[in-house]
Amino acid sequence: MTIAYWCVLTCAIMPYLLIVFAKAACPNLDNRKPRESLDTLTGWPQRAAWAQANAFESFPMFAAAVIIASLIEKIDSTLIDTLAVSYVLSRIVYSICYVFDRHILRSTAWCIGVAIWFSLFVMSA
Repeated sequence: MTIAYWCVLTCAIMPYLLIVFAKAACPNLDNRKPRESLDTLTGWPQRAAWAQANAFESFPMFAAAVIIASLIEKIDSTLIDTLAVSYVLSRIVYSICYVFDRHILRSTAWCIGVAIWFSLFVMSA
C-alpha cells in the first residue's frame, strides 16, 4: 500500500478519534440519544464534535482525489504521497485549531487542505 493510501486510511480514522475526545468530556452522554447529547456540549468538547463533522465532510474529496491521481499514471507517486502527507498534516492542524478555538489558523489549514485535494484533481485531468 502506498503512503498516499495510508494517508486515506488515517483521514478515515481521524473523525472517530475526534469524537472520542468530545465524548470523553461528556460523562453524562446518553448513548440512547448520542447526537442529542452531543448537541448539549459546550467549549472544546463541542468544537471537537464539530471538527469530527468536518472531517467526515472533507474525507470523500480527499479519498477520491488520491485514488484518481494514483490511477492516472502520469503523476509521480512521490508527488502524490507528498501531497497526501501534507493533507493529513493540514487536517491535524485544522482539528487542533478547531478544538482550541484558533479560528484564523483553522481556516488557513482548511484552505491548504482544499488546495491539496483540488490540485490532485487538476493534475489528474
